[in-house]
Amino acid sequence: MEMHHFARRTAGYTALLAAAGLIVAGCSKDDDKNDNNAAASITTTAAAMQHGEEHASSAAEETKIATQRGDLTVSGAIFDKYVQSGGPAGALGAPLEAQESGPEDGHYQDFVGGTVYKAKDGEAHIVWGEIRKAWEDNGGAMGKLGYPTSDEKDIAGGKESDFSGGTITWVDGKTTVTPKQ
Repeated sequence: MEMHHFARRTAGYTALLAAAGLIVAGCSKDDDKNDNNAAASITTTAAAMQHGEEHASSAAEETKIATQRGDLTVSGAIFDKYVQSGGPAGALGAPLEAQESGPEDGHYQDFVGGTVYKAKDGEAHIVWGEIRKAWEDNGGAMGKLGYPTSDEKDIAGGKESDFSGGTITWVDGKTTVTPKQ
């Protein structure tokens, strides 16, 4: 199931990148006097979000982004991480699909540049690039590594991400998966 989801994401990324390229190629400065992202139209509203606690809820932001697939909503902790990373103008880019449920009551949402994952009782973290490929090859959130517990961080010669069940490093073009003992 996870590999099917990976193949679907890869096809989605390719299609969205191609569409974004066509949109950008057809735009000139005269077409976009406000210097907005031509590939995404954004509407932000307040929404009540439940956090799974018996009587706790808080107002959280959500964003509706117009994409080739229609309006897609980014909300809750995933929205917060998305905004921290620059929103549609940042490295994640536009969403590819609606937020989905993950294993053990977690959630995730795919974007052009990567995916934001949130375990039920954890924080939202971005997984992308070669680290994401290695993580998905090891079962993703359903595998022995589980959900991410950190964003990708710089280390000598590369990058590293922590997961509930281990660590993945990418150094000098080589990816290493280290499960917790």
